[in-house]
Amino acid sequence: MEGQLRRAMAARWPLLLLLGIAGGGGVLQVHGQVDNLGFINLDCGLPESAAGYVDGVTKLRFTSDGGFIDAGTNYNMSSEYITPTMGRSWHNVRSFGGGAGTRSCYTLQSLVAGLKYLIRAKFWYGNYDGLDRAPVFDLHVGVNYWTTVNISNANTPVIYEIIAVVPGESVQVCLVNTGSGTPFISALDLRPLKNGLYPMANATQGLVLLSRANFGRDDGVVLRYPDDPHDRFWIPMSKRAEWTEVSTAKKVQNIDDDSFDAPSAVMQTAITPVNSSSPVVFSWDAEPSANNPDPGYICILHFSELQPLPVNAVRQFYVTLNGQLWLGKGFTPQYLYTNAVFSSFPNNGHHQYNVSLNATANSTLPPILNALEIFSVLPTTGITTATQDVSAIAAIRGKYQVKKNWMGDPCVPKNFAWKGLGCSYAVSSPPSVTGLNLSSSGLSGNLSSSFAGLKGLQYLDLSRNNLTGSIPDTFSQLSSLTLLDLTDNLLSGSIPPGLVKRTQDGSLTLRYGNNPNLCSSGNYCQPPQKKRGSMVAVYVVVPIVAVLVILLLSVLICMRRRRQGRTSGNIKQLDEVSIMGHNSLRLDNRRFTYSELEAITNGFERVIGKGGFGKVYHGSLENGTQVAVKLRSESSDQGEQEFLAEVRINVICSRLSILMRFSLVMCMDLFGFRLRPWQKFTTRILFP
Repeated sequence: MEGQLRRAMAARWPLLLLLGIAGGGGVLQVHGQVDNLGFINLDCGLPESAAGYVDGVTKLRFTSDGGFIDAGTNYNMSSEYITPTMGRSWHNVRSFGGGAGTRSCYTLQSLVAGLKYLIRAKFWYGNYDGLDRAPVFDLHVGVNYWTTVNISNANTPVIYEIIAVVPGESVQVCLVNTGSGTPFISALDLRPLKNGLYPMANATQGLVLLSRANFGRDDGVVLRYPDDPHDRFWIPMSKRAEWTEVSTAKKVQNIDDDSFDAPSAVMQTAITPVNSSSPVVFSWDAEPSANNPDPGYICILHFSELQPLPVNAVRQFYVTLNGQLWLGKGFTPQYLYTNAVFSSFPNNGHHQYNVSLNATANSTLPPILNALEIFSVLPTTGITTATQDVSAIAAIRGKYQVKKNWMGDPCVPKNFAWKGLGCSYAVSSPPSVTGLNLSSSGLSGNLSSSFAGLKGLQYLDLSRNNLTGSIPDTFSQLSSLTLLDLTDNLLSGSIPPGLVKRTQDGSLTLRYGNNPNLCSSGNYCQPPQKKRGSMVAVYVVVPIVAVLVILLLSVLICMRRRRQGRTSGNIKQLDEVSIMGHNSLRLDNRRFTYSELEAITNGFERVIGKGGFGKVYHGSLENGTQVAVKLRSESSDQGEQEFLAEVRINVICSRLSILMRFSLVMCMDLFGFRLRPWQKFTTRILFP
């Protein structure tokens, strides 16, 4: 049975992964609406402009990965590989160009520092690039190597999962080009876990999933969320001739101190050997790599008694690993309660690992197995860049939108340090940023205060950019800074006295040439003069216009006073008056009937002004000439001389309002005319 079970697991795993990725057609039978559980579901390659969607089967909401990474190109899977039962998140990928050694990182944020998370990366090549050449590349979580992604063929999906403690409020998942093809990814999931779960995962080691099997279920259904609140994939193992399947419809409960929280739906099925004297045996091969030449493994076995045992019946068995007894005595599962047997420490040093469940001499029933999980142990002892430096350089990257290869940890691993950064790697302290070269990087805006957060900075080159504003005095507080190059920018103001002092005592070399508006002395200088062309025009034109207006008004007042002294018999006709050099204005002496005036003014429809003698109406003669009809009130106590004078003033003010943009009402007020009520009227028509 050992060889058969081992072959069954090995042959079944890719197929079970295929079942696990289906998102329709009833393959994944999950139900329920997702609450705010802290899940992150990224559809990699979905355009950032596209709306998120709820998966029709899992009811989990997927979003574009565009907001989590600054690199990569979106592609669609080749149509020949897309099937009706395939989940939507598999239809596209994000691909990452660049040569060997290029690291492309997702940043998953808003996490809880020190909490455990399940991270799952999914890959389905599907010949998206038309090359029909599946790649091989590495995955990193944080600064640590996770696994090597090896795509065997275009139509084989691959899923990798890790349980790890996240030290900060974010975690990076990075794809690393190893020179064996272009990295890509189909989907990325993150699930928070209770800290009491999987105690073997801690700050120094993570757990990389090899297998998570559900025994006794042969319907092909992969159990996950919501049956498993942590959304683990429990892969069903096919029925074998040497197994007897056992199941119950009753709920299987977790014990109080359960460290794995196996879901009831998984624990409701199990297998036992057909031959009661036969053991349950399974095995797996070690998978060493260049990054982990002697991997350690942890195996977790889940048990529950599913049927009430007859009187005097006993189910008791030993659990051994490579012949070594895990427990000092036989193990007896509890009825309808979950129990787990596991190795607290990694097992390593073997090419193959064999687990055997053997009935004790006192047992009347064969062993039982409900589910199992196998993990390889991943050391996570990689020390990250100093937290303060990470925060400062991340703020600088965000402000200036620096692309380059600025993804993942700034200094770690050393061979993936960000371009333009110099880092120190002291034994007694975390790596820190000691140098920053952003010369000719297209930076614009003012100098960020975040530079001052790089306390260990020794040199800073910001030359040949478009930086503006003043130099902050905080630069002088960087005690380790020995070189500051600000050449060829658009900086202004004066150099802070603190920097001047440091240049004078020789502790700092400051370069600031070709900043036209920057003062070289330590004294504060005047800010650059604003453009004054428009102000000069205002200062010159306004007085001239004011003088002209005063002179013109004086002439008009004199004219008014002279005409007031004349008799009505000496009044000249308006058609003899010339105003300010413009064409003469005519006032026709023809008398109009009231009906004609009504026709000219369209029933006195539009009032365009009022004077001391009455209202002024807009009109139009038979030949189309536009006229103003001024109606003189018979009740007015003014004579015709003043009436004609007001007409003249009205005309003059109309011209002035065009030339000087004065209000016509304001102009009339200057000459002492006020609005008065009227009843009876006579008429004058003013021609333009």
